[in-house]
Amino acid sequence: MPTMPSPNPAPLRYDPDVLVIGGGVVGLFCAYYLRRAGNSVTVVERGPVGGLQSCSYGNTGFVGTQGALPLAEPGVMAQGLRWLLNPESPFYIRPRPDPELMSWLWHFRRACNERDAKAGFRVLVDMKKRSLGILRELCASDGLASTFTAQGMLLAYRTRQGFEKACRAVPGTVASGVPLRVLGPGELRALEPDAEFDIHGALYNEEGAYLRVPDFVTGLARRLGDMGVEIHEHTGVVGFEVAGAEVRRVRTVHGDFSPRETVIAAGTWSAECARGLDIGLKLQPAKGYSVTVRAPGNAPRLPVLLGEGKVALVPLGDRLRFGGTLELSGMDTAISRSRVDGILRTVQVYLPKMESTETLETWSGFRPCSPDGLPFLGRAAPYRNLSVACGHGHIGMGLAPVSGRLIAQLVAGERPEMDLTPLRPGRYGGGPSRRRPRPGR
Repeated sequence: MPTMPSPNPAPLRYDPDVLVIGGGVVGLFCAYYLRRAGNSVTVVERGPVGGLQSCSYGNTGFVGTQGALPLAEPGVMAQGLRWLLNPESPFYIRPRPDPELMSWLWHFRRACNERDAKAGFRVLVDMKKRSLGILRELCASDGLASTFTAQGMLLAYRTRQGFEKACRAVPGTVASGVPLRVLGPGELRALEPDAEFDIHGALYNEEGAYLRVPDFVTGLARRLGDMGVEIHEHTGVVGFEVAGAEVRRVRTVHGDFSPRETVIAAGTWSAECARGLDIGLKLQPAKGYSVTVRAPGNAPRLPVLLGEGKVALVPLGDRLRFGGTLELSGMDTAISRSRVDGILRTVQVYLPKMESTETLETWSGFRPCSPDGLPFLGRAAPYRNLSVACGHGHIGMGLAPVSGRLIAQLVAGERPEMDLTPLRPGRYGGGPSRRRPRPGR
């Protein structure tokens, strides 16, 4: 069970084998596998686990093999420039004099080519498949079983052009290990007898699945507590002390830790945390939105991706959630009404006869995005006892399980089960300066 601090908590003075910075889904899976390997593990989280500040709180929770194509793909820059003129579009960049954003966009543009997109797709499919296997095993027990649904996923395309483009990609996608197939009209009605789509065609992925969030995250935290993992909420990191090539001490708002190993897995806040150790991570906070409504009687039964509209629908019992947009506007937490209206309008276009119901919640959160769409996963030079697990973007729920296992393998000195070269944290060069942190910083 997460350890909630008292109003005037005593300073923390634990010295665990491993300290994980970040209590989101990635940090929790790191803690899970590190603990299974026999380490004493402590997790510190700047807010409540699964809280509003967490990317894991209000997203659609999609896992499985769908969605492995990196954000950086051929043609996305041109499409993005057209979308910038539409206040309801699924992509937006707020113009501002931000050198880090400019550098990120420059690397993003370089990654928008067919060779890198195909290579990234192969890596992400591999990670997603391994993660799906982990989730099936982990959620087989009663504690987490109700938070995991694996009944397949629909991909709906409204236009002939969009559907034909998707169909052309099916053979290559299947050859890469993603079980996509084209649905006939009768098959779509059989899968969704109540929902009435206004679309040109649809695909089906039998390995589509989703997690109920934040229930899965808080349930996983409880399981970690049962395993002996210490979780400290509302415990932000404020600094580090280093000696040579080692991180010796991690300072938090409630006290210090002196772990043998440290893992930075703080989502969007990982870049700020790493700067405290003079490590530069090319991360941008990509704001996404979700709208949760009371589920109408004629809602889809399966999770659905609305292809051209870039909106996802996920059924949550008596609720239905719509998620979408990618907004590069810094750490601005304000909710744009026009972006929300764009999501709702897209849903109405694809499902024009779906009943309108009460809106229960409108939410926005930050996805930690790297320029090439691949996470940062591995040892963080020049330190011998520091690892990084962040940058999982909009598919973090489906990459977190294997990411945690890979980090545990690295910390144990084992050979990782995957080649981590494409994911290395230093692939975009060094830190923001040549100055190393001083001891006691």
